[in-house]
Amino acid sequence: MKNLKFNKYTLLFSLTDILSIFVAFLAAFLLLNPLDALNESELYKLYQYSLITSLVNILSLIFSGAYNKVWAKATIVDYFHTVFMLFINFILALVIAFVANTHHVSIKLFIVAGFFSLVFIFCARASVRFIKYYYNYITLKSKQNKQKRILIVGAGSAAKMLLEDIMARNALNYCIVGFIDDNVSKTDSSLMGYRVLGTREDIPQICQKYSVDTIIIAVPSASKKNISQILEYCSKTGCNVKMVPNLGELLNVNATGIFSQTRNIEFDDLLSRDPISLNNEEISNVIKNNVIMVTGGGGSIGSELCRQIARYSPSKLIIVDVYENTTYDTQLELKRSFPELDLEVIIASIKDEDRMDNLFDKYRPSVVYHAAAHKHVPLMEDSPGEAIENNIFGTYIIAKCADKYNVERFVMVSTDKAVNPTNVMGATKRFCEMIVQSMNENSKTNYACVRFGNVLGSHGSVIPLFKKQIEHGGPVTVTHKDITRFFMTIPEASQLILQASSYAKNGEIFVLDMGEPVKIYDLAVKYIKLSGYRPDIDIEIKIVGLRPGEKLYEELLMDEEGLTNTSNESIFIGRSVSIGLEEVEEHLKKLASVVNSKNNDEIVAALHEAVPTFVSADDYNKTTVLCK
Repeated sequence: MKNLKFNKYTLLFSLTDILSIFVAFLAAFLLLNPLDALNESELYKLYQYSLITSLVNILSLIFSGAYNKVWAKATIVDYFHTVFMLFINFILALVIAFVANTHHVSIKLFIVAGFFSLVFIFCARASVRFIKYYYNYITLKSKQNKQKRILIVGAGSAAKMLLEDIMARNALNYCIVGFIDDNVSKTDSSLMGYRVLGTREDIPQICQKYSVDTIIIAVPSASKKNISQILEYCSKTGCNVKMVPNLGELLNVNATGIFSQTRNIEFDDLLSRDPISLNNEEISNVIKNNVIMVTGGGGSIGSELCRQIARYSPSKLIIVDVYENTTYDTQLELKRSFPELDLEVIIASIKDEDRMDNLFDKYRPSVVYHAAAHKHVPLMEDSPGEAIENNIFGTYIIAKCADKYNVERFVMVSTDKAVNPTNVMGATKRFCEMIVQSMNENSKTNYACVRFGNVLGSHGSVIPLFKKQIEHGGPVTVTHKDITRFFMTIPEASQLILQASSYAKNGEIFVLDMGEPVKIYDLAVKYIKLSGYRPDIDIEIKIVGLRPGEKLYEELLMDEEGLTNTSNESIFIGRSVSIGLEEVEEHLKKLASVVNSKNNDEIVAALHEAVPTFVSADDYNKTTVLCK
């Protein structure tokens, strides 16, 4: 009795079944007899047979719960169950008809009528599914002028999931134009009623022809290089571009559907490099079951280093950082993601020599990743003394502690701005490299530096700034139309730092392969276009001029440095430049005296003396422009 439910579907399908059964008997009679045999008496018999069969059928289906099914989403098992019930019901109706009137019942009539009834009733149920499907399809088609028009890149399983999700949500103000797929054999074929219109090269023409508003890239398995190439064509359209989640995220698509999880294009999607290949065994040999310390562990690079390190099961991970907010966030994340990790988080300044000495004495780390530093170029131009105290003296303190407490490996995170520096920040990082190289000459600790360029998404980088500016309607500010930078993602940089640490032996400066330098202006133009706006029409690009100490073109090597290969094709070794520890310490004394004077001119002059390659930005940019 629990299946005995009456609703609008029960009434609708009951009436449909009654009509189908009567029409089935009428059609069977006309098929078996001439038309003039259909008189009032025969018609009355057909009414009787239809009534008996309908009552048996309806009662049976009501009590079995068949009328409660959602036929728009019914499975083949549901259809088979209903057909089987109809077959049994007709046999039962035939028996009842025989008992009621044995002389006038035609078995042949019941067999033919039963076949027709099965066909009619089956089609009635199946039509519900098709009507629902084509209603959504026609609804989307009929509202093309009012809806945003979508072109889907990819015609595989992810694209099919996306289309089904959009059609299921026909209230969404979207219309599907068609698909793009690089498999030319799919061109002009159809997927769920929509054509594959061409390949990636055809994207600009198709978008113009069909007035496309939005492009959704539905190829989650594509490499970064392929995605970058697809985006290159998309950037020529002026359409808003979105992407479905990657393969790992697609496994977790929930009731919200794949469409709601599409995301806007991020800057790292524009990088054409494929994922970096790591030697996990070498990295594991450095980290596993060892005490690891990360200074600046709450920062962009430092926190990602900690995430990567935690995966290699250190015996203890120590995070040292002076800024408590981001460090606290990192602590919570690591505890949640790695509950078995032995984690120590210490709020302390690397400038505090006594505190650092106590920490090294207490924890005795085997490996130190030194990522703590002041890195914002314009701010350090105004506060050179603070840059020297934190970057230079902080590094010297950590490097000395590493030697004193027999740290096996010390790896300092450096920057391309240390190459022929034109600003205080870059000059301090270059002197830090000199400290590390000089310490390696006089210590059993293996010291090394890792040098790379701008990190996408790091605190204060140009990328988050562009994103915020576009979200607020502009203007997007670029310092110079010709300025270029090397870019790398935070995970890429952190992974390569770990890999480079396994090679550290002789005070090397490891240089990471960052591909070709990217023109910032072109990057801004492309990102604005991929966000669905027109540069200098919808979103203004404003040239604001180079900031103090800023270069037009960054470098990764100095003239006296050369490159040698490592076993990882993304990591190279810059030839070591011999620097004596006595010379470094002499400059440290001079820097200490001028920092105490608080005179910025004297501080910068002393930094120029300590770092011979430190030149003014104006002179450097004039020279590089002439060379270009």
